[in-house]
Formats: sequence, C-alpha cells, structure tokens
Amino acid sequence: MTIDERDIEDYSEAEARAEIDRLHAALSRADRAYFEQDAPEITDAEYDAMKRRYQTLEIAFPELKRPDSLSGKVAGAPVEGFSKVRHAVPMLSLAKAYTDEDVVDFIERARRFFERDKDLKLAFTAEPKIDGLSASLRYENGVFVQGATRGDGAVGEDITANLRTITDIPHKLAGAGWPATIEIRGEVYMTMAEFEALKARSAAVGGQEYVNPRNTAAGSLRQKDPSITASRNLKFFAYAWGYTSADPAPTQFEAVHRFGDWGFKISPYMVRATSVDELIAQYRKIEELRSSLGYDIDGVVYKLDDLELQRRWGFSSGEPRWAVAHKFPAEQATTTVRAIDIQVGRTGTLAPVARLAPVGVGGVVVENVTLHNEDYIAGIDSNGLPIRGDEPIDIRVGDTVVIQRAGDVIPQIVRVVLEKRPADAVPYVFPHTCPVCGSPATRELNEKTGKEDSRRRCTGELICPAQAVEQLKHFASRGAMDIEGLGTENVELLFNSGLVRTAADIFTLKHRRAEVQAAFAARREEQSRQRDAAAGKVRTATRSVAERSFEGLDKLFAAIDGRREPELDRFIFALGIRHIGETTAAVLAKTFSTIAALRDKGLEAAAAGGNLHEVFPSVNGIGDTVWEALRDFFGNERNVVALDSLLAQVTPKEYVVTVSATSEVAGKTVVFTGTLEKLTRGEAKAMAERLGAKVAGSVSKNTDIVVAGPGAGSKLKQAQELGIMVLDEDQWLEMAAK
Repeated sequence: MTIDERDIEDYSEAEARAEIDRLHAALSRADRAYFEQDAPEITDAEYDAMKRRYQTLEIAFPELKRPDSLSGKVAGAPVEGFSKVRHAVPMLSLAKAYTDEDVVDFIERARRFFERDKDLKLAFTAEPKIDGLSASLRYENGVFVQGATRGDGAVGEDITANLRTITDIPHKLAGAGWPATIEIRGEVYMTMAEFEALKARSAAVGGQEYVNPRNTAAGSLRQKDPSITASRNLKFFAYAWGYTSADPAPTQFEAVHRFGDWGFKISPYMVRATSVDELIAQYRKIEELRSSLGYDIDGVVYKLDDLELQRRWGFSSGEPRWAVAHKFPAEQATTTVRAIDIQVGRTGTLAPVARLAPVGVGGVVVENVTLHNEDYIAGIDSNGLPIRGDEPIDIRVGDTVVIQRAGDVIPQIVRVVLEKRPADAVPYVFPHTCPVCGSPATRELNEKTGKEDSRRRCTGELICPAQAVEQLKHFASRGAMDIEGLGTENVELLFNSGLVRTAADIFTLKHRRAEVQAAFAARREEQSRQRDAAAGKVRTATRSVAERSFEGLDKLFAAIDGRREPELDRFIFALGIRHIGETTAAVLAKTFSTIAALRDKGLEAAAAGGNLHEVFPSVNGIGDTVWEALRDFFGNERNVVALDSLLAQVTPKEYVVTVSATSEVAGKTVVFTGTLEKLTRGEAKAMAERLGAKVAGSVSKNTDIVVAGPGAGSKLKQAQELGIMVLDEDQWLEMAAK
C-alpha cells in the first residue's frame, strides 16, 4: 500500500479522516494476515511506516482518533477453534528502535526518570529477538499445566497439548527454588534446517508450499492434531515471565539464567551492560552472527535489568517503558529490472510494478517490487524533491538496483547503481491511458494545495475489468458486505468465468447453480492437474465436471442470501466510492438514514454541478472532498445503473436514530474511556448515537457523561476534576435502557 507522503498541514479534516480510515483498514488487514493466518502480506518496514503515519495523523487530528484506534494496541486475535485463555498479566508488544540514536534516547530516558536516585548505576540486558511465535507456559508447583499463544495480548489460544510436544519445554521444572506459580514466556520457532527439510518432504508429495520458518512454526503450533506439531521439531527459547507468585530473581539477567537451571533453553548471547556503547557492541556482534545462528532473528531486545526499577518505570500506551527492540536494518541484495508493468486497482489507480531478475533475500526469492507511482519512478517525492540521492535518479528497465527486505514479502528499491546502467536504457514513460480498458488515465489536481495527485487513475470506472474485479473484492470484503466464502480467489474465478460482472450478479448466482458448480469444478480439476504435473504423475482419467461437486456451494449461497438486508453504513462503504471509508460511511448513514435519500441528494448534486453546500447539508466530519466524490459517483450514469440493479436485489436497512422524549441520553455528549467488557467500543458508540447522543473522543466542559471501564486514565481524571457525571458500563446500559 502506498503511503501518502504529503505534509500533514496539507490535509483537510476530511482527507485526514479518509487517510486514517485507509491506514486503519490496511493495518488491520496486515495484522490478520500476520497474526491470525500466519501469511504476512507486507514487510515489517512497510507495516512500521504505515503505523507511524497513522499515529502521526492521530496526533495532528486528535478529534479524528477512532474509538477502535490501533495505537498502543497489541495486534492479533485469538484464532477460532481453540479455547480461549485470558492472560493474568497481558503479553505486550515492545517499542522499536531503528538507529543507534534511538537506543541512546532510550537510555537517556531511563537516566532522566531515575535522576533523583543518587549514585544509582543502571544496567541493561541485551539478547537476540527471536522471530517466532510468542507463548506463555503456566507452571504450578513446578508442573506444566497450561500453555497459550499471545493472541491479542489479553486473550490467547489454549495450545497446551501442542506445546507438550516440544522437547525444549519441560513437563516438570528441574532444580529447585521456582515459585509456586509462574508463567514462563518465550518464543516458539523452527530452525532453518528443519524448515528446509519440511519443504523438501512436502515438495516430494506435491504438498503445500511453505513461505518461511516463522509462519511455518506458527501454523505448526496451531494444528488440531498434536502429532503434526510433534513432527515439525519446533524449538523454544525462554526469556521472560508473566504472572508469578514470587520474583524468580532480583534482576532480568539472573531470572533468565534461573530458567536455564530449571530446564529451559535460553539464549547464549544474552549479556548485561551498563552503557550504550556496550549495548550497541552486542547488537553489532549478534548482527554479524545472524546468518550463522540457524534460526531467524530480527533484532536485539534491551531491558532494564533491575526488576524493582522496571516496576517503577512502568508502562506507556500498552508497551513497557523499560524495554525496546532494536531492529536490524532491512536485508539487501542486488538485481536487475527486467520490465515495468502496470496493475490497475479498485479506484483506478495505475500501480507500477518492477519485474526483477529473481534474487534471494533472507531466504525468499524476490521477483517483483512495487514502484508506487510515476513520481517514484522518476525519483522525486510529492514536492518534487529527490528521494534517491542528491539529484533525482529515475528507475529504468535494464537498471541494476539494490533492494531491501525487512519482512517476508515484496521489498523496496533502495538505490539505482548508476555506474551499471546500460547505455541504451531510456527513461520509463508512464502510460496516460489504462492498459486494461484503454480509457484516459489522469492525475487530479488538488485545488487546495495546487498540487497534482501522485497517483494516475483510469477514468473508465466500471467499464474497466481491472477496476470491476477489485471493486467486487471490496464489496464482498469483511469490512463491507462481509460475504463469507467470497474471497479474492473466488471473486476472480466468478469474474473470469463471466458469472459475476457487477455486485448485483452476486445475488443471482443461486439461480445459476450449474454454471457456478462447473466453474469451481473446472478450477479444482486444473489445480489437480498442475499438482500431478509438478510431481511427475501421469493422469490416466479425469472425472467429469458433473461428478465433481463443490461442497461449500450451499454455504456460499446462504452467506449471500444472509446479506440481502445489510446495515446502511456497511452498504455505503461497500459501494467503494472514493474517499468514503468505514467511518465516513457511518456518518453518511446517520445523516441520510436511507440509501434512497443519499441517492436522491447525489443525483441532485450531479445535476446542479455548482456549489455543493447548496445541495448537501452541513455535517461535522464531512468536507468538500467527500461531497465531490458523491457528486462524481452519481454523475456517472453507469454507476447509477449498477446501483439500481443492486438495489433490486438487496434492501439496506434504514439507519434509525431513536430519540425518546424521556431518554436521559438524548442530546447528551458522551465520552467512552477504558475497556468496555459487555460492548465493543463501536457498539457502544452506535447505541449512544441511536439514542440521540453525540459521542466525543475527548473530555471537555461540554461533556455530559463519561462512561469509564477498567483501565480508564486521564479522561476519567479530567472528568472528575470538571465534575462531569461518570458511569461504569452497567450504569450506562441501565441509563440507555430507560
């Protein structure tokens, strides 16, 4: 995903809201792929860059911070299929350092915090950061009784049976002196040798492909059959603890070495140091050893050594202040650009991709890399300044380039090796027409800043097959219509088979069952043929399409029928109108109440074409960008025809705001803070708004009610200081029910 690199001050409120929504969706999708599906879609560096941009926008526009903000949240969620375990002590993520200066800053923060303690000499530990799956092991009277994954940090999955198969995890602690109850925490991982052996065994039988050791270890640990986990020969390093009835030792260093005495494997590269120079020296040493360790690491973790000082320093935004992960720089390799291709996205964005001569980077063969937009290819940013070197350096077919990789997928280009540029290499000419449908591709002008959009877009909209299929994927996605079973592969299959061209076609699939079944059966037949060919098998007979049933077809049709009366905000978001994310869709739903009212206003705006404020109402949080997007959408006759065809199949629910004359909530401004245990933050907000209340993100003298759950902090304190009514969740529900 391309990050909008504009200066923050160039954003309007509506643009900032749209960008926060876009980043929120992308980060949430990346979290699900990494933590729940063990199949990351972006690199660590790309994820971190998006997260930093997301947090910067939240700081610049605090009123736009979402109730479900990802800032300070531990990513991931318990996976369905295992019973849930609530951690007695949350399993938190660590703050990150990317440079030596970041490490210096971490140490200086510690010294400033403890500066009143005269003659106090601070010590820190340094140890490799294992790239695996975090696990917590509960021991009672020295006996292993329960094991769990980190999950979302508060709740994980019970994988006790699978953890028992790992030989590095003792069933009973050795030695003596362990607390009556202690949760030993560490990392489950797979060695490089075991990973390569598993890949070879799988390839020999035409089995699945494995991406990397980290994902494979995570998938192995979540097997329903513990014997499969046992066959993967997983390993475990212990390095921390959660709940304990007594400290295992006075310091981090001593505690971890006690784990070694009790039968755990601990890192042999953990040291204790008293200066920045010593910590960074250990970082450099571990970095040099990285390729010879036999298992993946992605940095070095520093922790304040004294446990009492750790407790005093405490936590911030869901992270311990007393620890930081110093990440390794992205791994690099050199290759050549064979071609530059253009892919067309849902909103018509022409996304350039470099096709590379295959090169291995960190155990993964890389053949493609995103080039973001035409300015990036030309070597300039949105302000026309060079992004690679002191002068703009463009990227050309035939160029030798240095690429880097910090995660498990497509990396980015670091620099062009100009001295190796072929004499006949010519600047890349970015297309001004869509390569899929031939429609003009334009760069819009931002009237506020006077700058061109960095992205060139196809103007073909729904006549463009590339946009159409991406729009269908969006329509069926979890945040939109949430049609189970209609993921990327199935949407592409149905589109390419000619069975689904518009969203309305999805809802007529049941009446074309035979054709749908034939399409799925043909795909399965082709997949089997390819697997057999790869394994060197000769197919002597092929079952007919009629004999090949698709067992999930009825389930798919039922899922589609279950979405015939969607919530209005989901439906508006599913339409895929530019600049309208989930939050904006919810505001529009509340404003117009019905899809008919929104449609009428959109058509009126398209016909008027003048001052949009004469057509659309004044709505807090909605600016010109959104109104213009609606005008443009309804100004395209093809969009209106497609929408009307869809509305012949589905009936979005009316968005009802219930304002009771006797309600104590109506007209009030409500702020939710802390952890809600009976409602999600989104449900609580929707409930308040439907009762006629306004939900705010911050406490002020205009706030009427603060609903405070466990963990409420500064907002609760501010409410108490201002004399504002404070309710717990039960009291809020009782008031809302009146």
